[in-house]
Amino acid sequence: MKKTVLVSGGAGFIGSHVTVELVEAGYDVVVADNMSNCDMTCFDGVTKIIGRRLPFIRMDFCDMEAVERLFSDYQIDAVIHFAAFKAVGESVAEPILYYRNNLSSFLNVLEAARSHGGCNVLFSSSATVYGEPDETPVTERSPRQPATSPYGNTKQMCEDFLRDAVKAYPEIKGIALRYFNPIGAHPSALIGELPRGVPNNLVPFITQTAIGKRECLNIFGNDYPTPDGTCLRDYIDIVDLAKAHVCAVARMLDGRMKEPYEIFNIGTGRPVSVLELVNAFEKVNGVKVNHRFAPRRAGDVTAIWADPSLANRELGWKAERSVEDTLAAAWAWEKHLAGK
Repeated sequence: MKKTVLVSGGAGFIGSHVTVELVEAGYDVVVADNMSNCDMTCFDGVTKIIGRRLPFIRMDFCDMEAVERLFSDYQIDAVIHFAAFKAVGESVAEPILYYRNNLSSFLNVLEAARSHGGCNVLFSSSATVYGEPDETPVTERSPRQPATSPYGNTKQMCEDFLRDAVKAYPEIKGIALRYFNPIGAHPSALIGELPRGVPNNLVPFITQTAIGKRECLNIFGNDYPTPDGTCLRDYIDIVDLAKAHVCAVARMLDGRMKEPYEIFNIGTGRPVSVLELVNAFEKVNGVKVNHRFAPRRAGDVTAIWADPSLANRELGWKAERSVEDTLAAAWAWEKHLAGK
């Protein structure tokens, strides 16, 4: 019998790619989203890729009645929780908004999972929990640092919620995936990153500048203690990232977890500087990106990249796509949006 996976926030950038990979791996998928940070573009793209329309529920996970109804309407074997506000700067300006939304939505999922007889819960966490690390690459045993933003703090707190819920309620199993920097788009160019307003992430700003939507890309800081003075990050292809979720769900559903709560870094293990990424985009796609150096941005970490060996070994997963292929896919998606 097919297993059913609920993807909360499944109409967004990461959720839509994970949905495609889950369907292609043979799972039944239910998508739920309140559309506060996206439109139907990616969900419609998912429909085109898989050739059918999935169940879609427009709802807010902060609404406990709606969450209970969802768990009553479907026999949910696993839930992947993406539904959250995610802009670091906005979280600093609006901390109460972020705490209320990101924490209550996840607590509601955990409560519904418990009240409906148990469930496997996969939480979408982040490398932000490591802050400015003492050593690189970071492993899952690297200490979490005090969060530099309310957004980062909600990731740490939700990890703790899941850890404590699993300890208290044996019917719940949990995995937290700590993503590094997801970039790119599906090879079909039918789904990709679609920021509202000015992008917070680097690659959409690169593609929007390349296509003429933005005048100039600011690279914040060229005086960091790195080889070219710009920050070092672990950029992971969005499809590779999505496949890690499928491996984690399979691990939970197949009873292969070694502990009832597990954590995995999801990255490539290869540091790439901001300037290297811009130069690689220009080279791969044959376009120029107007850019300039600007002062450092508060809260930016100098260098962070993953040691993904635990995920490689335990999940049987490995990042495979090259940065060049990823940047070509991101450019194809931007051109698709522009109708070119």
